[in-house]
Amino acid sequence: MAKRIVLNETSYHGKGAVREIAAEVGARGFKKAFICSDPDLVKFGVTKKVTDVLDEAGYEYEVYSNIKPNPTIENVQTGVAAFKESGADYLIAIGGGSSMDTSKAVGIIIANPEFEDVRSLEGVAPTKNPSVPIIAVPTTAGTAAEVTINYVITDVEKRRKFVCVDTHDIPVIAVIDPDMMSSMPKGLTAATGMDALTHAIEGYTTKDAWEMTDMFHLKAIELIAQNLRGAVENTEEGREGMALGQYVAGMGFSNVGLGIVHSMAHSLGAVYDTPHGVANAILLPAVMEYNADATGDKYKYIAKAMGVEGTEDMSQEEYRKAAVDAVRQLSIDVGIPQDLKEIVKEEDIQFLSESAAADACAPGNPKDAGLEDIIAIYKSLL
Repeated sequence: MAKRIVLNETSYHGKGAVREIAAEVGARGFKKAFICSDPDLVKFGVTKKVTDVLDEAGYEYEVYSNIKPNPTIENVQTGVAAFKESGADYLIAIGGGSSMDTSKAVGIIIANPEFEDVRSLEGVAPTKNPSVPIIAVPTTAGTAAEVTINYVITDVEKRRKFVCVDTHDIPVIAVIDPDMMSSMPKGLTAATGMDALTHAIEGYTTKDAWEMTDMFHLKAIELIAQNLRGAVENTEEGREGMALGQYVAGMGFSNVGLGIVHSMAHSLGAVYDTPHGVANAILLPAVMEYNADATGDKYKYIAKAMGVEGTEDMSQEEYRKAAVDAVRQLSIDVGIPQDLKEIVKEEDIQFLSESAAADACAPGNPKDAGLEDIIAIYKSLL
């Protein structure tokens, strides 16, 4: 059976990479940008790092900032209307997953108006046309939405998130500039970094993993383990390492899927508006323990990539425990809560679990997880 890899047409990496945007805009003949960026990034001048580049080159743009941390159907609908009014012919997404997910949904609907009902995009929607061209500029080192074919939208009315998977939505250009991430506060750096680690570990152990994606995921685990603590302290080396690590993780998981850490995190985000990275970080060690007996010898290589020494001399039980312990210790070191006591209400667990079991990420989990299994994992963290 053939394996598929979908990546950006072009990506730029390293300090000062945003300067390349002007050249790309000119070379592609774009006329006016519709910039999706969240209100805080606009307020604190992060978005301006990109608009300054456009201003210097004399290119037109309009900024749309009606974006929530977990973007909603309403955010997308107002974004579509604003894009139509703007006269823009391409998108620039500046921010974390929220800005990029909103851009993807807007771009897909503009190019495929028969999908204007945002809910119709859930799952693998049969769109015919590529999205309006997107230039994605991440400001967090975590989601890797700039290189994925996925986006997630919150249905406030139904209290659920839905995952959309579409090769037509991948940004044509990704610009991964660690300078765009330097103003992230510690808590956000930690949470998004653990999100990236979750991508790498779930992608490495998912049912569809294969040699090429294993290569990406193991390197991503290594880069994140080496650099997340430094990034939280805002060191230049840490920021650069995390910028690369999270992107490499995205190169992998976008093409093979994820597992129930993400399914369960999506439920928490929809019901409690829990930051996605925090939810993933809390759930990851518990789900790793649950999945361990369905992962062969992969935890040996996870442990090694996490920096654990002596893995070759460990028994299967020992290296599996070592991998989980190393992930949990990294989470502790960067200040992530270790349980869901302050987030989850016990009376919501049934609904949360049903939503997680129905989530598009669940089938990729290495171990088939039934409703009772998911309920038990949530309860173990209370």
